[in-house]
Amino acid sequence: MNLQSKLAILADAAKYDASCASSGAAPRDSVGGRGMGSTEGMGICHSYAPDGRCISLLKILLTNFCQYDCLYCVNRVTSNVPRARFTVDEVVQLTLDFYRRNCIEGLFLSSGIIQSPDYTMEQVVEVARVLREEHDFRGYIHLKTIPDAAPELMERAGRYADRLSINIELPTAEGLTALAPEKDSAAIDRSMARMAVHIGESRAARKEQAALPIVSMPQSRTTRRASVPHFAPGGQSTQMIVGADTTNDRTILATSARLYGVHRLRRVYYSAFSPIPDAARALPLAAAPTVREHRLYQADWLMRFYGFTHDEIVPTSQQGMLALDVDPKLAWALAHRERFPVNLNTAPRELLLRVPGFGVQTVDRLLAARRVRRLRHADLARLHVSLRKVLPFVEAADYRPGRALDAADLAAQLTPPPEQRSLF
Repeated sequence: MNLQSKLAILADAAKYDASCASSGAAPRDSVGGRGMGSTEGMGICHSYAPDGRCISLLKILLTNFCQYDCLYCVNRVTSNVPRARFTVDEVVQLTLDFYRRNCIEGLFLSSGIIQSPDYTMEQVVEVARVLREEHDFRGYIHLKTIPDAAPELMERAGRYADRLSINIELPTAEGLTALAPEKDSAAIDRSMARMAVHIGESRAARKEQAALPIVSMPQSRTTRRASVPHFAPGGQSTQMIVGADTTNDRTILATSARLYGVHRLRRVYYSAFSPIPDAARALPLAAAPTVREHRLYQADWLMRFYGFTHDEIVPTSQQGMLALDVDPKLAWALAHRERFPVNLNTAPRELLLRVPGFGVQTVDRLLAARRVRRLRHADLARLHVSLRKVLPFVEAADYRPGRALDAADLAAQLTPPPEQRSLF
């Protein structure tokens, strides 16, 4: 099979993995003519960092051969799909060739399991090693790691990659046992824990080193300290499949909250299940609504940046499911009208963050402005927030919502009709 045919198969096989964002990468570039690659430039848009940087990635599998039979995976051993396998040198050359053409700025590499977890992980790590050490590649590298692989292989992966990830696959151990019996949720958890320890130790060592003085020598010579190597500076991430089993949103968010708290994950990604060829009878016949995936991302954002806890986002009255017709923040505000309106001039930051239509940056601007003057209705208009969504929940020096907050049709007023709903 020629290289182009392999690329067509293995790029398509990688499309189901959503956990390839590039936030947190160390700022490496090739300024000065040394090295190759950059995590700072612009190219074909594949993923975005939180600060708006676009990182274009070559997203492929090393191989879609796999000895596991995970029922939800199109590349499972019993699946009837075309198979292909790259060599280490082929992945390296593809990455360099695509970079030289200004098509990519980094690599996202995953793989099916061949021969053994250790053998597969050795191949994945070798790609990163060759790029870094033999070609001085300084672009972004994200490696999908294998939880059953030896700890020393995970440590090597962290030395070369900007980000590592292990897919938890399903939000409960019971679901994983039912749909992926060869995978062990306890092993995944242990690998995440080890990775978190290495990442934490590396960051602590670099912080400690940065605090040490640089020793000046005679004749204006300066002795610099040997740099403490990075270990996955972009942290670790994972992905959950949504809708492949009956797990509700409340349980999914509880699992995410545990991963953020215990293992300090940078991101949890959610992937709406879609039917695959020759699907097993245990799987749903229909795809999960993509709007459900979108609502989970919104709820995840509330936990990470807005001070919400997972158990307050999903009301118990909805069988543990997020509403699909309204975003989780607005749903919470409508269910807790007694907390509103909040006073823009006196409310604490944590309460302002719960106002529908306010983002983190908007709240910070309001807090900065009210240090020098009292906020008025016109100030909201200047911030370009959605006044229709915000005004029922706030009061300012010259504005009060009056009876609008208690109107029975407030939810209907703030919820777009079905034909106007959009994920964007």
